[in-house]
Amino acid sequence: MSRLLHSLLVLALAAPALAQQAQTTPNQQPKPAPTTTLRTGTRLVVVDVVVTDQRQHPVHNLKASDFTLRENNVLQVVKSFEEHTAPTPAEIQKIEPMPKMPTGVFTNFTPAPALANGPVNILLLDRLNTALQDQSRVRAQLLSYLKQAKPGTPIAIFGLTTQLILLQGFTDDPVLLREVLDKKLKLKASLLIDDSTGGGSDQETMSAAINENMPDPDFNPALNSVIAYASLLESQISTAQLQDRARYTLDAMNALARYLVGIPGRKNLIWFSGSFPLNILPDAAPSVPNTEFINVSDFNGEYRETVSLLSRAQVAVYPVDARGVTILPTSSAASSGSQYVGHPTAPGRAISAFMDSTFEENHTMLDMAEQTGGHAFINTNDLTEAVADAIDTGSNYYTLTYTPTNGNWKGDFRKIQVQLQQQGLELSYRRGYYADDPDSPPSILAKEASGRAVAAPMPLISDYGAMHLALMHAGPEPAQIVFSTQILPISTSTEDTLVPGNEGSKDLKGPYRRYSLNFGVDPRAINFTTTPDGMHHGAIEFVTFVYDAEGKLINALGNPIRADFNHTLYLNALQHGIPFHQEVSVPAKGEYFLRIAVHDLQGDHVGALEVPISSVHNLPPATAQASAPASTPK
Repeated sequence: MSRLLHSLLVLALAAPALAQQAQTTPNQQPKPAPTTTLRTGTRLVVVDVVVTDQRQHPVHNLKASDFTLRENNVLQVVKSFEEHTAPTPAEIQKIEPMPKMPTGVFTNFTPAPALANGPVNILLLDRLNTALQDQSRVRAQLLSYLKQAKPGTPIAIFGLTTQLILLQGFTDDPVLLREVLDKKLKLKASLLIDDSTGGGSDQETMSAAINENMPDPDFNPALNSVIAYASLLESQISTAQLQDRARYTLDAMNALARYLVGIPGRKNLIWFSGSFPLNILPDAAPSVPNTEFINVSDFNGEYRETVSLLSRAQVAVYPVDARGVTILPTSSAASSGSQYVGHPTAPGRAISAFMDSTFEENHTMLDMAEQTGGHAFINTNDLTEAVADAIDTGSNYYTLTYTPTNGNWKGDFRKIQVQLQQQGLELSYRRGYYADDPDSPPSILAKEASGRAVAAPMPLISDYGAMHLALMHAGPEPAQIVFSTQILPISTSTEDTLVPGNEGSKDLKGPYRRYSLNFGVDPRAINFTTTPDGMHHGAIEFVTFVYDAEGKLINALGNPIRADFNHTLYLNALQHGIPFHQEVSVPAKGEYFLRIAVHDLQGDHVGALEVPISSVHNLPPATAQASAPASTPK
């Protein structure tokens, strides 16, 4: 067990008595004090480079002197250089199991799943943008891959619907991964794509159906107007659906990046999808030219934040077209037929629309792969081989680091250029990053979060942003901020009213059981600033949501604290963590879940975990502790 985790566990057990070390203002947002920034050190840029020959085989044994690295065409000095190769069976290290937790203690800390000399892999199964038929094909071929996969390759499985769902955390056990695909992965048609089943049967539009029964529209101008209106309505619905898919996809990428950023090393994101509605590139244009694609400027704040998070997390994207080999709509037995009869221009329009859409989709996939250091798999029915290639290629790479000669962090996009002296080799690496000042004020999203009234009615948080994603029921547990929480019932008796500060839904009824939550928080991810008097100032938000068995939010509790430490207490917090105490009401009968999050309001970092009440409701009661605000230490 790491020293930090041990400290956080001890702190969680002692949190009520130590909560005096932070000033809480439960009904008022902490006001920032006049500050000067506490510098965090020199910025280091990490670049993973995959080098392959003309046969796409990894090239080994290159030296740092073989590489030339530039930023915006300015030569940079390589500070460190390391080659990574796919480990042999003798080199494979088993993933360290989590230590046994004390009674009622839970943490979002997870042991680093990396091998001795390799990356980790994420399989993202995109149900939101993929037809049902293609979802089934992906699952079948993944099962085929896992039957022959060698133990020792750490893989996590995520699902994407209208939110990101963690189906299986990192494991190197192929048998466990197969069980997850068999039992936990639910195949379901997406409501936000036109051909939801993938059979082509529901591709005919309303306007096409009217046209089908009106071979010569010139004889009926009124019907022409109806067709035009129907076409406009279809276009608006399609745009709204695409807008929703882009939003949900971007939210998922943001949540995934926050989950992965706490894990060291390279991550290979193998993304199976039937459609890629958003280009998650560092230097993507504000809008995609094709009108069928979404304008990312609508989500500019979150888009930029997500791109930066993926970059810092060393994520290489491997997009895989789940549709396999695609064919023209006029060649499909399911979609060709009566809608083209009597309309000689209809097949041409359908082919043109298909070609435009396919071009944009493929272009997006190729760009995502190129800009992040991955590889796109397009127009192939062998998805099993695609997974094997992605994992193998992504396990053989070189890591270069450098400190930029340009120390002016003004948020501009900077291009990275890597070259080799040897000709005829292909390089894959991320092509740039946003030069945001690590010590700058919070992002727009963070400002919106920190400016809200925490005591406002549910759901307490804005519709988007770090906390919105962190508090989603059954979502991944971000670990930008590592913390532990001891959860115990206060007593065996029930109460008819909610604990003060709890914001229950209108239809929520008692009796309730009261639970004590004692936190221990790692302060190293908290953005502290310092004033001339030597005081260190942080602003932290603790939020607990209560969900019922159907995933409905029924109760919520939010507490912001102003953590004002003198230098001695600040050093003590760095070594032992920050304590906090909450109490929350949960209905006495039924199945419920606590979704608990910690938010750095100045740096917009988050940590979260989820605990079923069934795991703690039979534990011995904790001694009731006073949770009144305490004065700030001096």
